[in-house]
Amino acid sequence: MNQRSSVDVHTERSQRQAQLEQVVADLLAEAKKRGASSAEAGVSSDTGLSVAVRMGELETVEHTRDNGLAVTVYFGHRKGSASTSDLNAEALRETVQAACNIARYTMEDPCAGLAPEERMASEIPDLDLYHPWDLSVDAAIRLATTCEQVAIDFDSRIENSEGASLNSNAGLHVYANSHGFVGGFPSTRHSLSCSVIAQQEGAMQRDYWYTLGRAAEDLDSAESVGRTAAKRALARLGARRIATCQVPVVFRADIAASLLRSFVSAVRGSNLYRKASFLVDHLGATVFPEFVRIHENPLLPRGLASSSFDSEGVATLPRDLVRDGVLQGYVLDAYSACKLGMQTTGNAGGVRNLSIESGRQDLADLLRELGTGLLVTELMGQGVNMVTGDYSRGAAGFWVEDGELVHPVEEVTIAGNLKTIFSGLLAVGRDVDRRGSIHSGSWLVDRLTVAGS
Repeated sequence: MNQRSSVDVHTERSQRQAQLEQVVADLLAEAKKRGASSAEAGVSSDTGLSVAVRMGELETVEHTRDNGLAVTVYFGHRKGSASTSDLNAEALRETVQAACNIARYTMEDPCAGLAPEERMASEIPDLDLYHPWDLSVDAAIRLATTCEQVAIDFDSRIENSEGASLNSNAGLHVYANSHGFVGGFPSTRHSLSCSVIAQQEGAMQRDYWYTLGRAAEDLDSAESVGRTAAKRALARLGARRIATCQVPVVFRADIAASLLRSFVSAVRGSNLYRKASFLVDHLGATVFPEFVRIHENPLLPRGLASSSFDSEGVATLPRDLVRDGVLQGYVLDAYSACKLGMQTTGNAGGVRNLSIESGRQDLADLLRELGTGLLVTELMGQGVNMVTGDYSRGAAGFWVEDGELVHPVEEVTIAGNLKTIFSGLLAVGRDVDRRGSIHSGSWLVDRLTVAGS
Protein backbone atom coordinates (compact mmCIF):
# COMPACT_ATOMS: atom_id res chain seq x y z
CA MET A 1 0.00 0.00 0.00
CA ASN A 2 1.26 3.52 -0.68
CA GLN A 3 1.81 6.02 2.11
CA ARG A 4 -1.37 7.96 1.48
CA SER A 5 -3.59 4.87 1.51
CA SER A 6 -1.88 3.71 4.73
CA VAL A 7 -2.78 7.00 6.38
CA ASP A 8 -6.35 6.69 5.11
CA VAL A 9 -6.63 3.16 6.50
CA HIS A 10 -5.28 4.28 9.88
CA THR A 11 -7.77 7.15 10.02
CA GLU A 12 -10.69 4.92 9.04
CA ARG A 13 -9.65 2.35 11.64
CA SER A 14 -9.41 4.98 14.39
CA GLN A 15 -12.82 6.36 13.52
CA ARG A 16 -14.35 2.88 13.53
CA GLN A 17 -12.80 2.08 16.91
CA ALA A 18 -14.22 5.32 18.33
CA GLN A 19 -17.66 4.32 17.00
CA LEU A 20 -17.47 0.89 18.63
CA GLU A 21 -16.29 2.40 21.90
CA GLN A 22 -19.36 4.62 21.82
CA VAL A 23 -21.56 1.57 21.18
CA VAL A 24 -20.29 -0.24 24.29
CA ALA A 25 -20.52 2.96 26.34
CA ASP A 26 -24.17 3.29 25.31
CA LEU A 27 -24.78 -0.34 26.23
CA LEU A 28 -23.34 0.08 29.70
CA ALA A 29 -25.36 3.24 30.23
CA GLU A 30 -28.53 1.46 29.12
CA ALA A 31 -27.83 -1.43 31.48
CA LYS A 32 -27.35 0.95 34.40
CA LYS A 33 -30.55 2.77 33.46
CA ARG A 34 -32.43 -0.53 33.64
CA GLY A 35 -31.19 -1.24 37.15
CA ALA A 36 -28.13 -3.44 36.59
CA SER A 37 -25.53 -3.11 39.35
CA SER A 38 -22.75 -3.79 36.81
CA ALA A 39 -22.34 -4.85 33.20
CA GLU A 40 -19.81 -5.72 30.52
CA ALA A 41 -20.01 -5.66 26.74
CA GLY A 42 -17.92 -6.64 23.74
CA VAL A 43 -18.46 -5.57 20.17
CA SER A 44 -16.62 -6.62 17.03
CA SER A 45 -16.55 -5.58 13.40
CA ASP A 46 -14.93 -7.85 10.82
CA THR A 47 -14.32 -7.77 7.08
CA GLY A 48 -12.87 -10.49 4.92
CA LEU A 49 -12.21 -12.01 1.53
CA SER A 50 -12.34 -15.76 0.90
CA VAL A 51 -11.54 -17.48 -2.39
CA ALA A 52 -11.72 -21.21 -3.16
CA VAL A 53 -10.62 -23.02 -6.31
CA ARG A 54 -10.69 -26.68 -7.31
CA MET A 55 -9.04 -28.36 -10.29
CA GLY A 56 -8.18 -24.97 -11.71
CA GLU A 57 -11.76 -23.70 -11.57
CA LEU A 58 -13.07 -20.96 -9.32
CA GLU A 59 -15.61 -22.35 -6.85
CA THR A 60 -16.41 -19.48 -4.49
CA VAL A 61 -15.62 -15.84 -3.83
CA GLU A 62 -16.97 -14.41 -0.61
CA HIS A 63 -16.75 -10.88 0.73
CA THR A 64 -17.80 -10.74 4.38
CA ARG A 65 -18.68 -7.82 6.61
CA ASP A 66 -19.92 -8.92 10.01
CA ASN A 67 -20.77 -7.22 13.26
CA GLY A 68 -21.31 -8.89 16.59
CA LEU A 69 -22.19 -7.71 20.06
CA ALA A 70 -22.60 -9.43 23.40
CA VAL A 71 -23.66 -7.87 26.69
CA THR A 72 -23.76 -9.36 30.19
CA VAL A 73 -25.56 -7.65 33.05
CA TYR A 74 -25.46 -8.35 36.77
CA PHE A 75 -28.15 -7.63 39.33
CA GLY A 76 -26.04 -8.32 42.37
CA HIS A 77 -24.97 -11.91 41.76
CA ARG A 78 -27.65 -12.70 39.21
CA LYS A 79 -26.40 -12.78 35.63
CA GLY A 80 -27.99 -12.44 32.21
CA SER A 81 -26.42 -12.36 28.75
CA ALA A 82 -27.68 -11.57 25.26
CA SER A 83 -26.17 -10.95 21.84
CA THR A 84 -27.00 -9.49 18.45
CA SER A 85 -25.44 -8.79 15.07
CA ASP A 86 -27.48 -5.61 14.63
CA LEU A 87 -25.78 -2.46 15.92
CA ASN A 88 -28.61 0.04 15.44
CA ALA A 89 -29.84 1.87 18.54
CA GLU A 90 -33.15 0.02 18.85
CA ALA A 91 -31.51 -3.40 18.56
CA LEU A 92 -28.99 -2.43 21.24
CA ARG A 93 -31.73 -1.41 23.64
CA GLU A 94 -33.60 -4.65 22.98
CA THR A 95 -30.45 -6.69 23.58
CA VAL A 96 -29.82 -5.02 26.94
CA GLN A 97 -33.46 -5.54 27.86
CA ALA A 98 -33.20 -9.24 26.97
CA ALA A 99 -30.11 -9.63 29.16
CA CYS A 100 -31.84 -7.87 32.06
CA ASN A 101 -34.92 -10.06 31.73
CA ILE A 102 -32.74 -13.17 31.91
CA ALA A 103 -30.84 -11.91 34.94
CA ARG A 104 -34.01 -11.23 36.90
CA TYR A 105 -35.00 -14.91 36.61
CA THR A 106 -31.64 -16.55 37.30
CA MET A 107 -30.50 -17.83 40.66
CA GLU A 108 -27.93 -16.04 42.78
CA ASP A 109 -24.37 -17.22 42.18
CA PRO A 110 -21.78 -15.81 44.61
CA CYS A 111 -19.11 -15.99 41.89
CA ALA A 112 -21.12 -14.18 39.20
CA GLY A 113 -19.73 -10.72 38.54
CA LEU A 114 -17.00 -8.70 36.89
CA ALA A 115 -13.34 -9.54 37.29
CA PRO A 116 -11.66 -7.52 40.11
CA GLU A 117 -11.25 -3.84 39.26
CA GLU A 118 -7.61 -3.78 40.38
CA ARG A 119 -6.77 -6.44 37.77
CA MET A 120 -7.94 -4.37 34.80
CA ALA A 121 -5.29 -3.63 32.17
CA SER A 122 -3.91 -0.12 32.51
CA GLU A 123 -1.94 -0.13 29.24
CA ILE A 124 -2.74 -1.45 25.78
CA PRO A 125 0.53 -1.61 23.87
CA ASP A 126 0.73 -2.01 20.11
CA LEU A 127 1.50 -5.71 19.55
CA ASP A 128 1.82 -5.34 15.76
CA LEU A 129 -1.31 -7.38 15.06
CA TYR A 130 -2.80 -5.30 12.24
CA HIS A 131 -1.50 -5.85 8.71
CA PRO A 132 -4.30 -5.44 6.15
CA TRP A 133 -3.64 -7.13 2.80
CA ASP A 134 -4.42 -4.95 -0.20
CA LEU A 135 -5.40 -7.97 -2.27
CA SER A 136 -7.73 -7.91 -5.26
CA VAL A 137 -10.06 -10.81 -6.02
CA ASP A 138 -8.09 -11.60 -9.17
CA ALA A 139 -4.82 -11.72 -7.25
CA ALA A 140 -6.35 -13.96 -4.60
CA ILE A 141 -7.63 -16.34 -7.29
CA ARG A 142 -4.18 -16.44 -8.90
CA LEU A 143 -2.50 -17.32 -5.60
CA ALA A 144 -4.97 -20.11 -4.81
CA THR A 145 -4.79 -21.47 -8.37
CA THR A 146 -1.00 -21.42 -8.35
CA CYS A 147 -0.93 -23.23 -5.02
CA GLU A 148 -3.17 -26.03 -6.28
CA GLN A 149 -1.51 -26.29 -9.71
CA VAL A 150 1.97 -26.64 -8.19
CA ALA A 151 0.65 -29.52 -6.06
CA ILE A 152 -0.99 -31.26 -9.05
CA ASP A 153 2.07 -30.80 -11.27
CA PHE A 154 4.44 -32.07 -8.61
CA ASP A 155 3.90 -35.75 -9.44
CA SER A 156 1.75 -37.70 -11.89
CA ARG A 157 0.29 -39.63 -8.96
CA ILE A 158 -1.47 -36.48 -7.72
CA GLU A 159 -4.66 -37.21 -9.62
CA ASN A 160 -7.27 -35.16 -7.81
CA SER A 161 -7.69 -32.21 -5.54
CA GLU A 162 -10.00 -31.05 -2.81
CA GLY A 163 -8.98 -27.52 -3.71
CA ALA A 164 -7.03 -24.56 -2.45
CA SER A 165 -8.37 -21.61 -0.51
CA LEU A 166 -7.14 -18.18 0.47
CA ASN A 167 -8.63 -16.19 3.34
CA SER A 168 -7.86 -12.64 4.41
CA ASN A 169 -9.62 -11.12 7.40
CA ALA A 170 -9.38 -7.86 9.31
CA GLY A 171 -11.23 -7.20 12.55
CA LEU A 172 -11.68 -4.73 15.34
CA HIS A 173 -12.83 -5.71 18.83
CA VAL A 174 -13.72 -3.44 21.74
CA TYR A 175 -14.53 -4.53 25.29
CA ALA A 176 -15.74 -2.39 28.20
CA ASN A 177 -17.19 -2.87 31.66
CA SER A 178 -18.62 -0.92 34.58
CA HIS A 179 -15.20 -0.58 36.22
CA GLY A 180 -14.51 2.08 33.60
CA PHE A 181 -12.28 -0.19 31.55
CA VAL A 182 -12.43 0.28 27.78
CA GLY A 183 -10.02 -1.50 25.49
CA GLY A 184 -9.85 -2.36 21.85
CA PHE A 185 -7.44 -3.11 19.05
CA PRO A 186 -7.50 -4.12 15.38
CA SER A 187 -6.05 -7.36 14.09
CA THR A 188 -5.63 -9.27 10.85
CA ARG A 189 -5.30 -12.94 9.94
CA HIS A 190 -4.41 -14.39 6.55
CA SER A 191 -4.14 -17.99 5.38
CA LEU A 192 -3.56 -20.15 2.31
CA SER A 193 -4.27 -23.88 2.21
CA CYS A 194 -4.28 -26.76 -0.24
CA SER A 195 -5.55 -30.37 -0.08
CA VAL A 196 -4.78 -32.98 -2.76
CA ILE A 197 -5.30 -36.69 -3.39
CA ALA A 198 -2.58 -39.09 -4.50
CA GLN A 199 -3.38 -42.41 -6.17
CA GLN A 200 -1.31 -45.51 -6.81
CA GLU A 201 -2.42 -49.04 -7.73
CA GLY A 202 -6.02 -48.21 -6.92
CA ALA A 203 -5.26 -46.86 -3.45
CA MET A 204 -5.84 -43.20 -2.65
CA GLN A 205 -4.41 -40.99 0.09
CA ARG A 206 -5.29 -37.41 0.94
CA ASP A 207 -3.23 -34.80 2.74
CA TYR A 208 -2.98 -31.04 3.00
CA TRP A 209 -0.88 -28.11 4.12
CA TYR A 210 -1.54 -24.52 5.10
CA THR A 211 0.19 -21.33 6.11
CA LEU A 212 -1.17 -18.74 8.53
CA GLY A 213 -0.04 -15.34 9.76
CA ARG A 214 -0.94 -11.82 10.83
CA ALA A 215 0.78 -10.30 7.78
CA ALA A 216 0.90 -11.43 4.16
CA GLU A 217 4.72 -11.42 4.25
CA ASP A 218 4.62 -13.95 7.10
CA LEU A 219 2.96 -16.56 4.87
CA ASP A 220 4.80 -19.29 3.04
CA SER A 221 4.69 -18.93 -0.73
CA ALA A 222 1.83 -20.48 -2.70
CA GLU A 223 4.37 -22.75 -4.39
CA SER A 224 5.75 -23.95 -1.06
CA VAL A 225 2.28 -24.75 0.31
CA GLY A 226 1.37 -26.67 -2.85
CA ARG A 227 4.60 -28.69 -2.88
CA THR A 228 4.27 -29.57 0.80
CA ALA A 229 0.67 -30.72 0.36
CA ALA A 230 1.72 -32.92 -2.56
CA LYS A 231 4.71 -34.42 -0.73
CA ARG A 232 2.58 -35.25 2.30
CA ALA A 233 -0.08 -36.98 0.19
CA LEU A 234 2.51 -38.95 -1.79
CA ALA A 235 4.32 -40.06 1.35
CA ARG A 236 1.16 -41.78 2.58
CA LEU A 237 0.81 -44.06 -0.45
CA GLY A 238 1.31 -47.71 0.41
CA ALA A 239 0.12 -47.27 4.00
CA ARG A 240 -0.67 -50.43 5.91
CA ARG A 241 -1.53 -51.62 9.39
CA ILE A 242 1.00 -52.99 11.83
CA ALA A 243 0.80 -55.59 14.57
CA THR A 244 -0.15 -54.39 18.06
CA CYS A 245 2.96 -53.42 19.99
CA GLN A 246 4.38 -51.22 22.71
CA VAL A 247 6.95 -48.84 21.26
CA PRO A 248 8.28 -45.31 21.68
CA VAL A 249 6.36 -42.74 19.67
CA VAL A 250 7.25 -39.42 18.05
CA PHE A 251 4.36 -36.99 17.67
CA ARG A 252 5.21 -34.61 14.83
CA ALA A 253 5.14 -30.93 15.81
CA ASP A 254 1.71 -30.12 14.38
CA ILE A 255 0.31 -33.18 16.17
CA ALA A 256 2.21 -32.65 19.43
CA ALA A 257 0.33 -29.37 19.86
CA SER A 258 -2.81 -31.43 20.52
CA LEU A 259 -1.10 -32.98 23.57
CA LEU A 260 -0.40 -29.50 24.88
CA ARG A 261 -4.05 -28.63 24.32
CA SER A 262 -5.01 -31.62 26.45
CA PHE A 263 -2.66 -30.36 29.16
CA VAL A 264 -4.29 -26.92 29.02
CA SER A 265 -7.72 -28.52 29.30
CA ALA A 266 -6.56 -30.44 32.37
CA VAL A 267 -5.46 -27.23 34.15
CA ARG A 268 -8.40 -25.10 33.02
CA GLY A 269 -10.42 -23.74 35.89
CA SER A 270 -13.80 -24.93 34.65
CA ASN A 271 -12.59 -28.54 34.70
CA LEU A 272 -10.78 -28.14 38.01
CA TYR A 273 -13.67 -26.78 40.08
CA ARG A 274 -15.95 -29.46 38.64
CA LYS A 275 -13.38 -32.12 39.62
CA ALA A 276 -13.35 -33.16 35.98
CA SER A 277 -9.59 -33.25 35.50
CA PHE A 278 -6.85 -35.76 36.25
CA LEU A 279 -4.69 -32.82 37.43
CA VAL A 280 -7.00 -31.64 40.24
CA ASP A 281 -4.88 -30.54 43.24
CA HIS A 282 -1.62 -30.89 41.30
CA LEU A 283 -0.43 -27.30 41.73
CA GLY A 284 3.22 -27.54 42.77
CA ALA A 285 3.43 -31.20 41.72
CA THR A 286 5.79 -32.67 39.12
CA VAL A 287 3.82 -33.49 35.98
CA PHE A 288 6.58 -33.42 33.33
CA PRO A 289 10.28 -34.33 33.37
CA GLU A 290 12.64 -31.77 34.88
CA PHE A 291 13.75 -30.34 31.51
CA VAL A 292 10.23 -29.20 30.57
CA ARG A 293 9.22 -25.53 30.63
CA ILE A 294 5.80 -24.46 29.34
CA HIS A 295 5.49 -20.71 28.92
CA GLU A 296 2.68 -18.35 27.96
CA ASN A 297 3.49 -15.03 26.26
CA PRO A 298 0.34 -13.06 25.49
CA LEU A 299 2.42 -10.00 24.56
CA LEU A 300 4.29 -11.66 21.69
CA PRO A 301 4.50 -9.24 18.72
CA ARG A 302 2.46 -10.53 15.78
CA GLY A 303 1.42 -13.55 17.84
CA LEU A 304 -1.70 -15.27 16.57
CA ALA A 305 -3.19 -15.22 20.08
CA SER A 306 -1.62 -12.03 21.43
CA SER A 307 -3.58 -9.55 23.55
CA SER A 308 -2.70 -7.23 26.41
CA PHE A 309 -6.02 -7.99 28.14
CA ASP A 310 -8.30 -11.00 28.30
CA SER A 311 -12.00 -11.10 27.47
CA GLU A 312 -12.81 -9.72 30.95
CA GLY A 313 -10.40 -6.76 30.69
CA VAL A 314 -7.80 -8.37 32.98
CA ALA A 315 -4.19 -7.53 32.14
CA THR A 316 -2.28 -10.43 30.60
CA LEU A 317 1.33 -11.16 31.51
CA PRO A 318 3.99 -13.66 30.42
CA ARG A 319 4.26 -16.57 32.85
CA ASP A 320 5.40 -20.16 33.23
CA LEU A 321 2.69 -22.78 33.60
CA VAL A 322 5.35 -25.46 34.05
CA ARG A 323 8.92 -24.87 35.22
CA ASP A 324 11.45 -27.66 35.78
CA GLY A 325 8.59 -30.10 35.17
CA VAL A 326 6.54 -28.66 38.07
CA LEU A 327 3.04 -27.23 37.58
CA GLN A 328 3.25 -23.53 38.51
CA GLY A 329 -0.24 -22.30 37.73
CA TYR A 330 -3.69 -22.99 36.38
CA VAL A 331 -5.64 -21.41 33.51
CA LEU A 332 -8.33 -19.32 35.20
CA ASP A 333 -10.91 -16.69 34.40
CA ALA A 334 -12.58 -14.67 37.14
CA TYR A 335 -15.46 -17.10 37.67
CA SER A 336 -13.39 -20.30 37.92
CA ALA A 337 -10.85 -18.51 40.10
CA CYS A 338 -13.64 -17.54 42.50
CA LYS A 339 -14.94 -21.12 42.58
CA LEU A 340 -11.44 -22.34 43.46
CA GLY A 341 -10.75 -19.57 45.98
CA MET A 342 -7.93 -18.24 43.79
CA GLN A 343 -7.18 -15.23 41.58
CA THR A 344 -7.80 -14.96 37.84
CA THR A 345 -4.73 -15.65 35.71
CA GLY A 346 -5.97 -13.43 32.85
CA ASN A 347 -7.08 -16.40 30.77
CA ALA A 348 -10.71 -15.55 30.05
CA GLY A 349 -10.90 -16.54 26.41
CA GLY A 350 -8.12 -19.13 26.58
CA VAL A 351 -4.34 -19.33 26.56
CA ARG A 352 -2.30 -16.94 24.45
CA ASN A 353 0.84 -18.08 22.65
CA LEU A 354 1.55 -21.05 24.88
CA SER A 355 4.80 -22.84 24.04
CA ILE A 356 6.87 -25.73 25.32
CA GLU A 357 10.58 -24.99 25.33
CA SER A 358 12.41 -26.81 22.55
CA GLY A 359 15.60 -28.83 22.67
CA ARG A 360 18.39 -28.89 20.11
CA GLN A 361 17.21 -31.91 18.13
CA ASP A 362 15.35 -31.72 14.85
CA LEU A 363 12.82 -34.34 13.74
CA ALA A 364 15.49 -36.55 12.16
CA ASP A 365 17.44 -36.51 15.44
CA LEU A 366 14.34 -37.55 17.38
CA LEU A 367 13.72 -40.45 14.99
CA ARG A 368 17.28 -41.65 15.45
CA GLU A 369 16.80 -41.52 19.21
CA LEU A 370 13.48 -43.35 18.86
CA GLY A 371 15.17 -46.19 16.96
CA THR A 372 12.21 -48.48 16.27
CA GLY A 373 8.69 -47.20 16.77
CA LEU A 374 6.01 -44.95 15.29
CA LEU A 375 6.02 -41.41 13.92
CA VAL A 376 2.48 -40.02 14.29
CA THR A 377 1.43 -37.51 11.64
CA GLU A 378 -2.35 -37.62 12.06
CA LEU A 379 -4.76 -38.16 14.95
CA MET A 380 -8.46 -38.93 14.64
CA GLY A 381 -11.36 -39.08 17.04
CA GLN A 382 -11.83 -37.55 20.49
CA GLY A 383 -10.82 -40.42 22.77
CA VAL A 384 -9.50 -38.36 25.69
CA ASN A 385 -11.03 -38.77 29.15
CA MET A 386 -10.10 -35.64 31.08
CA VAL A 387 -11.27 -37.10 34.40
CA THR A 388 -8.92 -40.09 34.31
CA GLY A 389 -6.39 -38.99 31.68
CA ASP A 390 -7.04 -42.11 29.62
CA TYR A 391 -5.99 -41.50 26.03
CA SER A 392 -7.03 -43.48 22.97
CA ARG A 393 -7.09 -41.99 19.47
CA GLY A 394 -7.00 -43.26 15.93
CA ALA A 395 -3.72 -42.48 14.22
CA ALA A 396 -1.72 -42.60 11.02
CA GLY A 397 1.94 -42.02 10.38
CA PHE A 398 5.12 -43.95 9.58
CA TRP A 399 6.82 -47.03 10.95
CA VAL A 400 10.43 -46.30 11.91
CA GLU A 401 13.34 -48.75 12.18
CA ASP A 402 16.92 -47.81 13.05
CA GLY A 403 15.82 -44.17 12.98
CA GLU A 404 14.64 -44.30 9.35
CA LEU A 405 11.14 -44.21 7.88
CA VAL A 406 10.24 -47.67 6.58
CA HIS A 407 6.62 -47.41 5.39
CA PRO A 408 3.46 -45.38 6.05
CA VAL A 409 1.01 -46.68 8.64
CA GLU A 410 -2.77 -46.32 8.86
CA GLU A 411 -5.72 -47.65 10.87
CA VAL A 412 -3.94 -47.89 14.21
CA THR A 413 -4.83 -46.61 17.67
CA ILE A 414 -2.50 -44.90 20.13
CA ALA A 415 -3.43 -45.76 23.72
CA GLY A 416 -2.07 -44.69 27.08
CA ASN A 417 -2.68 -42.17 29.83
CA LEU A 418 -1.89 -38.48 29.61
CA LYS A 419 -0.15 -38.51 32.97
CA THR A 420 2.15 -41.24 31.67
CA ILE A 421 2.61 -39.48 28.34
CA PHE A 422 3.58 -36.23 30.08
CA SER A 423 5.94 -37.90 32.54
CA GLY A 424 7.35 -40.07 29.76
CA LEU A 425 8.26 -37.15 27.51
CA LEU A 426 11.88 -37.75 26.49
CA ALA A 427 12.60 -34.79 24.19
CA VAL A 428 11.01 -31.84 22.39
CA GLY A 429 12.29 -31.00 18.90
CA ARG A 430 13.30 -27.61 17.59
CA ASP A 431 10.90 -27.96 14.61
CA VAL A 432 8.34 -25.66 16.22
CA ASP A 433 4.91 -25.22 14.60
CA ARG A 434 3.71 -21.68 15.41
CA ARG A 435 0.46 -21.69 13.41
CA GLY A 436 -1.94 -21.05 16.26
CA SER A 437 -2.24 -20.19 19.95
CA ILE A 438 -0.17 -23.23 21.02
CA HIS A 439 3.39 -23.74 19.77
CA SER A 440 5.33 -26.99 19.99
CA GLY A 441 8.11 -28.95 18.41
CA SER A 442 7.84 -32.71 17.88
CA TRP A 443 7.59 -34.88 21.01
CA LEU A 444 9.47 -38.10 21.62
CA VAL A 445 7.47 -40.10 24.17
CA ASP A 446 8.41 -43.31 25.98
CA ARG A 447 6.53 -46.50 25.25
CA LEU A 448 2.86 -46.34 24.29
CA THR A 449 0.52 -49.05 23.10
CA VAL A 450 -0.05 -49.00 19.35
CA ALA A 451 -3.05 -51.18 18.57
CA GLY A 452 -3.09 -52.51 15.03
CA SER A 453 -3.93 -55.84 13.44
